[in-house]
Amino acid sequence: MRILTLSGSAIFALALAACGGPSEPAPEDTAPAPAETPAETGPEAGSLDWAAAGSWRGEDAARDSARHPAETLAFFGVEPDDTVIELWPGGGWYSRILAPYLAAGGGELIAAGFDPDAYEDEERRARVEGNMQAFMDGFASDPDLFGTVTRSELSNVSGPLAEPESADVVLTFRNIHNWMSGGYLDKVFADAYAALKPGGVLGVVEHRLPSVDEQDPVASSGYVHEDFVIATAERAGFVLEDSTEINANPADTADHPFGVWTLPPVSRTTDRDGETPEGFEPTTYLEIGESDRMTLKFRKPE
Repeated sequence: MRILTLSGSAIFALALAACGGPSEPAPEDTAPAPAETPAETGPEAGSLDWAAAGSWRGEDAARDSARHPAETLAFFGVEPDDTVIELWPGGGWYSRILAPYLAAGGGELIAAGFDPDAYEDEERRARVEGNMQAFMDGFASDPDLFGTVTRSELSNVSGPLAEPESADVVLTFRNIHNWMSGGYLDKVFADAYAALKPGGVLGVVEHRLPSVDEQDPVASSGYVHEDFVIATAERAGFVLEDSTEINANPADTADHPFGVWTLPPVSRTTDRDGETPEGFEPTTYLEIGESDRMTLKFRKPE
């Protein structure tokens, strides 16, 4: 296993400046002086709400109403001094909340990203390595804010995610269908189980397929049965502790022309051949919003 430690920061957020409110107007000469009122304050520095409200998140915050990041992480019980492994963090949407939150509390974020060694093609391997390095470099420009982010890899051929029984929490956001497609979902759950301390938490958010629909073994639509995820986790040794509907969307019927990618934020409008179905109305899917999602909390037994 290759684990590199870099001091973190978000290159993607480009250190957006926080905007102050307008100055209070001066009182009229003939009017009595107004009573002093306490200045408005934001969330307590270092708190989960503070990390979710950070100006460094830039355009990420536009998706908060669909993804409820602070509430979701609170449901999973993420504490500021935890060691947290985020599986396949992608562009870092959740990482830009987790990194400052954990840095402020003395915790650690391990980003288990795409594994270049999983690809035989040299060009693709180089591209994957470049993307992962850019991700890590993005968290390296502001160590005071983002602290230290540790790099790990996850694939069908990867080694341990971290030292055995060293992590408090393992998180995955909308990735289950990818590992089903790749044929190594059981390995991922086994790797997570091995990395977690006894009593540690596996938090899962995934696009949810209605129970009356047939499950595609490779989840080509991006949707997965909740019962399938629970059974997979239990097979690895986990116990389902709780679930929440915080990320549910009853308007999502999960039967769209391009699967979950028909919906925001991808909003695909054509197939692989560039064809758009007859009568396709993009606004219909924009109005649905992001997908209906399960949010499951598993525990590794003590």
